[in-house]
Amino acid sequence: MTRSLPPLAAIRVFEAAARQLSFTKAAAELGMTQAAVSYQIKVLEERVGAALFNRGRRQVVLTDVGARLATDCTTALDLIAAAFNESQGDAHGVLAVTVTSTFAAYWLARHLVDFQRLHPRLVVQLTNSEQVLDLERDNVDVGIRAGKGDWPGLTCHKLIETAFTPMLSPALLERMGGVESPADLLRYPLIDPTDPWWNLWFASAGVTREGYEVDNGHKMGSQHLEAIAAMAGQGVAILTRFFYGEELARGQLVQPFDVAGEEGRAYYLVYPTARRNAPKIRAFREWLLGHFPAPEVATPPSLAEAG
Repeated sequence: MTRSLPPLAAIRVFEAAARQLSFTKAAAELGMTQAAVSYQIKVLEERVGAALFNRGRRQVVLTDVGARLATDCTTALDLIAAAFNESQGDAHGVLAVTVTSTFAAYWLARHLVDFQRLHPRLVVQLTNSEQVLDLERDNVDVGIRAGKGDWPGLTCHKLIETAFTPMLSPALLERMGGVESPADLLRYPLIDPTDPWWNLWFASAGVTREGYEVDNGHKMGSQHLEAIAAMAGQGVAILTRFFYGEELARGQLVQPFDVAGEEGRAYYLVYPTARRNAPKIRAFREWLLGHFPAPEVATPPSLAEAG
């Protein structure tokens, strides 16, 4: 079968420029001059018969034709790269992972050395971020993020639910005179009291809590920091129990009640569906999912379908 293909060099340049939304950044990524990038894109535009970018003084923006072509080009190049990596058979190089700070500090950092022993030729590069990064644009291989598993273009494996419950230090519990019912926590200092998890948890425990409908500005930003404050006796934190088994076992934290709140979110392993067979992604996936029984998997619709 004879295929009608555009110049593949031009496709590679266009995909990089579309992903970066910058001719300059594409040139740096590919080791070319900006003039060479502009030339290759002009060649492709002539073959397509339409403009792929609207060019401004300081930025370029994809046209509708360019946006449609960019999505398919990224998928096609990812498939080629995955097939090539598959033929090599061995997981090696750099695995870029974006992960929330809590998951990184209280689970991944405690287990990652085992993965490195299994794959000594693979260097793991972690980025701790509470933001949802674009795995393609930010050159990230896999992510561990909290949400509902509905990210377009990504395969999502559910790891754990974000069920949450109050925890505090034994010293604070003794100093405040203990607790007998969930309502007793209303007289305790709560870390980040405007966190919506608190109202959800009190409702699950059958307690009405008033006066915290408005954000008072007290935010610590992550469970990781809230847990540190709780262990220091500063107050009661609302935390996901999965992460703090060791702290509970050592007596650094106390969970006074078995009641757990939920909001329909979970932690997921995610990666671009088109790169699912890349050896380094497959190696990390198999290792990570081996620690979580019967994880759920979903492949959301592509960006084109979602749009």
